[in-house]
Amino acid sequence: MEKAMEEAVPAGMRGDLKRTHGCGELREEHVGQAVRLAGWVQRTRALGGLTFFDLRDRSGLVQVVCDPARNTAAHAAAGELRGEFVVAVRGRVVRRAPETVNPRLPTGTVEVEPDEIVLLNRAKTPPFEIEESVDTDELVRLKYRYLDLRRPDMQRNLILRHRVVQAVRDALDRAGFLEIETPMLTRSTPEGARDFLVPSRLNPGTFYALPQSPQLFKQLLMVAGMERYFQIVRCFRDEDLRADRQPEFTQIDLEMSFVDEADVMAVTEGLVAAAFAAAGLPVPATPLPRLTWREAMDRYGTDKPDLRCGLELRDVTDTVRGCGFKVFADAAAQDGGCVKGLVVPGANRFSRKDLDDLTEEARGHGAKGLAWMIVEEPGRADGGTAVPAGPGASVRSPIAKFFTAGEREAVLAALGAEPGDLCLFAADRWRTAVEVLGQIRLSLARRLGLIRERAAGAPAAPEDFRFVWVTDFPLLEWDGEEKRWVAVHHPFTSPAAADLERLETDPAGVRARAYDLVLNGVELGGGSIRIHRRDVQERMFRALGIAETEARAKFGFLLDAFEYGTPPHGGIALGLDRMIALMAGVASIRDVIAFPKTARAVDPMTAAPAPVEERQLRDLHVVVVRGKE
Repeated sequence: MEKAMEEAVPAGMRGDLKRTHGCGELREEHVGQAVRLAGWVQRTRALGGLTFFDLRDRSGLVQVVCDPARNTAAHAAAGELRGEFVVAVRGRVVRRAPETVNPRLPTGTVEVEPDEIVLLNRAKTPPFEIEESVDTDELVRLKYRYLDLRRPDMQRNLILRHRVVQAVRDALDRAGFLEIETPMLTRSTPEGARDFLVPSRLNPGTFYALPQSPQLFKQLLMVAGMERYFQIVRCFRDEDLRADRQPEFTQIDLEMSFVDEADVMAVTEGLVAAAFAAAGLPVPATPLPRLTWREAMDRYGTDKPDLRCGLELRDVTDTVRGCGFKVFADAAAQDGGCVKGLVVPGANRFSRKDLDDLTEEARGHGAKGLAWMIVEEPGRADGGTAVPAGPGASVRSPIAKFFTAGEREAVLAALGAEPGDLCLFAADRWRTAVEVLGQIRLSLARRLGLIRERAAGAPAAPEDFRFVWVTDFPLLEWDGEEKRWVAVHHPFTSPAAADLERLETDPAGVRARAYDLVLNGVELGGGSIRIHRRDVQERMFRALGIAETEARAKFGFLLDAFEYGTPPHGGIALGLDRMIALMAGVASIRDVIAFPKTARAVDPMTAAPAPVEERQLRDLHVVVVRGKE
């Protein structure tokens, strides 16, 4: 039967069998129409003398029902089909009997009665089911990525990606931006991560670098008078990978002349709104909220705050200054020290083991410990361990005895704590204290279900997406290992005008004209107003410990360009992969990239990276030095 079916179309699909509809497009309005479909067999089954199979293409699937009384040849052909066979079907759309309607399918009220079934290609049994949310090892999925991409959820992710990219292009075109390509082969410059290097055959001993970003080229486009540039661009970084990182990734990259921070933010908010509208997701209200870097750290313990849960850090340093608990008093008295608190509503049921586990978690994040107080509810039995904390309240805590009743009451008031609440404290240097409690905050939010986790592909509510701008970052931070100042963003970020004169005398106190867009605790992208004067850029290089000769060798073309009338300019780069992953509700950006790499930067499907022939290495004047296994 298979041979006869194949011989019917020896050169491929006959003209009279080319598709008229997608499988997933058929509805009741098509009942009675003659249709031609093509796709993959999802599954087959026999019932009561009839043979059924589901036919699937990118648009969805539809049931085909074969009755031997109506068409013996089609019924016989259907009996030979197996999962993932590729077939063409010519037939008629009919209405399903009421008792057989499938409300879970868009096509569930109709089916197709075939006049002809043509086998276009057979298939081996796949290594995993071509189903939604298949439970299969990711390495197997990546090895057979062409099969993985047949699954409806993966196709939905890539369709979403396409729609978002198209909406972003349209939005930027309407805003007067030009899409301009920048080189993939450029020179290696220090931008924070390792470069991927490409040896030059025509220039022996020299190397190109794949761009970590188009940063310098987009600034040069502003020098060139393009004024508004964008690019959906591939970037490359040779760094350790995580769920939200790949060695090659995609940015929505843009740059604008004669602008300030507010202008760049407004354009970015417009393209984000367009992207969410195209994705059928709740469009964020603009302007988006803003926090300075210091506010974000003080209130949430991170510069990437997740605003979906309401837990906020509170400062009680002044409240505990001089109190009877030495750990708090010492931290409050220390220059740069602080005591931060976090109130967890209704968490008074935590056991001692729960609290010990939180303490160990805090130590894992760099804390010396984690103090706690539980505000007891009136009338709750506490085994006699609670002590009064003020009118109508008592506190259960191993540190409560070190405070007077007035001090305990003042601490609870400063935190806004109420009966039934758990209060957690970190006493340390400011940065350590806030970051430790910031990590604990997120851990507790997940544990207590304070963050709604949207399933992949599920309908979204406005509260599922909480955006925030973080601004006024420090320009520089001290690298203890390298014993030098490094750029928090990159070396081309402009210092705040009011802080410029402190660049040499107080580097830690200089603010950057930088801004990050954060969504649900994930940095979607970062940008800044750039340095556009040669003298300021040279000062920045000196602050970073980049000698004049090195600056000239690596960035001379940029410094020269700044002498030819460079306009003030700024821009931003948004991580497209991260944004699509958040929109789709998936945990890893690998699920929104057609052909990603593993966490070890390997492609299991093509077995890349791989050795090359010695002849190729000789042509490139490259020698491979192999270490011990």
